[in-house]
Amino acid sequence: MDALKELFTTPVGLMSLGVIIGAIVMGVGMTRWISRQIEKDEQRTRQ
Repeated sequence: MDALKELFTTPVGLMSLGVIIGAIVMGVGMTRWISRQIEKDEQRTRQ
């Protein structure tokens, strides 16, 4: 419980939380972009 309190209340914890959220957002974004690129490539290959 102390770790969660530190994560949400201290400046270092908030910066860490920002990095964690940023990494998750980047991962989701890259996954979506890569899946779209794969779909485009498959469509070009079928033609």
